[in-house]
Amino acid sequence: MSKVKITQIKSGIDRSHFQKATLIALGIKKMNSTVEVELNPQIQGMINKVKHLVKVEQ
Repeated sequence: MSKVKITQIKSGIDRSHFQKATLIALGIKKMNSTVEVELNPQIQGMINKVKHLVKVEQ
């Protein structure tokens, strides 16, 4: 599988509990923090749930 960089570009404040939990599960803790993860179907599903809050780079 390939690796992707996920960067949080919008705040999780005023979002649902599930979206906040998804950001934490991805390993993102603060604004503008970046994590590099292995892309698999589970991670892709999490990215789709919070795609309006994050930026994804291949």
